[in-house]
Amino acid sequence: MALLEVENLRVEFPTRRGSLLALDDVSFQIEEGEVLGVVGESGAGKSLTGAAIIGLLEPPGRVTAGEIKLEDRRIDNLSYEEMRKIRGEKIGAIFQDPLTSLNPLYTIGRQLIETIRVHMDLTQEEAKGRAIDLLGEVGIPAAERRIDSYPHEFSGGMRQRVVIALALCANPRLIIADEPTTALDVSIQAQIIALIKKLCREHKTAVMLITHDMGVIAETADRVAVMYAGRIAEVGPVRRVVKQPKHPYTVGLMGAIPMVGHDVERLTQIDGAMPRLTEIPRGCSFNPRCPKVFARCREERPELMHAGRNAEAACWQFDKEGRRG
Repeated sequence: MALLEVENLRVEFPTRRGSLLALDDVSFQIEEGEVLGVVGESGAGKSLTGAAIIGLLEPPGRVTAGEIKLEDRRIDNLSYEEMRKIRGEKIGAIFQDPLTSLNPLYTIGRQLIETIRVHMDLTQEEAKGRAIDLLGEVGIPAAERRIDSYPHEFSGGMRQRVVIALALCANPRLIIADEPTTALDVSIQAQIIALIKKLCREHKTAVMLITHDMGVIAETADRVAVMYAGRIAEVGPVRRVVKQPKHPYTVGLMGAIPMVGHDVERLTQIDGAMPRLTEIPRGCSFNPRCPKVFARCREERPELMHAGRNAEAACWQFDKEGRRG
């Protein structure tokens, strides 16, 4: 049984001119201890999917269809207070900018201790001990002394480590990591990636890693889901998706990345831009940019279908009927 199951998730934003469909029939699973990378261009729906899972959709956005299950318990229909409890105890969150997760007026120790005591039955001293242990585990040197420091006294990389410690306070089963390395330089990125992999290995924590950086995905994830215009275009084991992408959009993404040892005159370019929510085309949403488009692509929307060993792609090329319209 999967730890997290997202089935036919649909998120809409009501407006004066009607409802905008931001996520359309998104389905995937994450196993215990697995890192699922979610990748795509800005506006693909990656962060929105994470926000829907942890119950932090910005109003007026709302889940209008589908189910989200954690440990076989449905969580998308819980009250605010019930979801708040689950958000600390079962699901942790790591965001792109650590300063949005940390209160600049409180020491990091106070913030960690308060979070630990909300979700665990510990005394002040026991919570402080756990906070120090967590800071040490995420690589903060001299944790006993640094626990009394304020967020502004840490570098960007160290602040991100503190945020990871906050996310781990109650030993969550799942962590939603939304662009956790984007604001950091390359050497610090590598350290944070190594830390996330270590947590998965030692705590059996599952991670949904949201990023636009395929390098981070290739280094960290076990499987990858490629999103485009609010839908999943392709999903499969990370090595297979990187080396043998199936969906034309994924082929374009991989071709646009410079590879060491591959001498090419020109990188692949995906013409055009991702459509706005008000202008999603009929049929496959990628069809105006697709080099392999045919008649059916412009009329019918493809679902994820088998596209080879351990591979699924939402592309009519892989329809077993072979009807090209």
